[in-house]
Amino acid sequence: MELRQLDHFLAVARHGSFTAAARERHVVQSALSASIRKLESALGAQLFERTTRRVLLTEAGRALLPVARRIAADVVVARGEVSAVAGLARGRVSVGTIQTLTVVDLPGELGEFRLQHPGVRIHVREGIAPELVDAVGSGELDLAYLAGDGKPVEELVSFGEWSQRMVLLSHPGHRLADRSRVRLTECDGEPFVEFSGSGLQALIERRCAEAGVRLNRVCEATHIPLLVDLVAAGLGVSIVPDAIAERSGLPCARIEEPSITRPIHLVGRSPEPANPAARALLRHLVG
Repeated sequence: MELRQLDHFLAVARHGSFTAAARERHVVQSALSASIRKLESALGAQLFERTTRRVLLTEAGRALLPVARRIAADVVVARGEVSAVAGLARGRVSVGTIQTLTVVDLPGELGEFRLQHPGVRIHVREGIAPELVDAVGSGELDLAYLAGDGKPVEELVSFGEWSQRMVLLSHPGHRLADRSRVRLTECDGEPFVEFSGSGLQALIERRCAEAGVRLNRVCEATHIPLLVDLVAAGLGVSIVPDAIAERSGLPCARIEEPSITRPIHLVGRSPEPANPAARALLRHLVG
């Protein structure tokens, strides 16, 4: 049973005539008659009594009529809903982000997007990179900002890349507090506050190991504002993105020999998101 066949059935029922129904639906009468016969065959019942003067509904036809009307009404509603989403009068978009995103003002960008598309509901999810990769791949998220190790995730599409610089964060009175630049080796053995469970932790461990620097872990945190407070309280130093250090108001120094940077990617599942709201947000974020 096809929607077109139900449409033809309703037209014949309205007019009591195959000729008038065919004229209304802009098809030849033979095609409309064939459509009704296919519908009757699919349902296993005759739907109309064909007389020389008028076409009348059979008992089966009368039983089908209210159902066909409901289906037709639902189709109209469905088309309206799809049109509204496609036109961004309504819709939903989901975007993921790492906790240490600083290269983009995501709240500000989403605020501007919401002003342009007030009917679109925005879902924001914070997490670590592996979780966000899985969520984008499974369709839970449309887009996500990820920290990488120099290249985007192979199974995802990268729409943009930014570079994020790391600095040494310390507390007032620390021996390196007055420095604007430090060598990574000067951090050897320093009490260190660690951002645990993150890609940033793995990056710092790798860079320190390559430079022969011992990390003296004395405390760990899984939330950046807490990590900043722990450093401010004098528990130790830490390595964080430069924008986070600047906002904290604590002493910070650029790390050199070697410097520590990492790429940030905005990723999605395909070059052109199927979700209209996601396409619009992507254009807003990278346009």
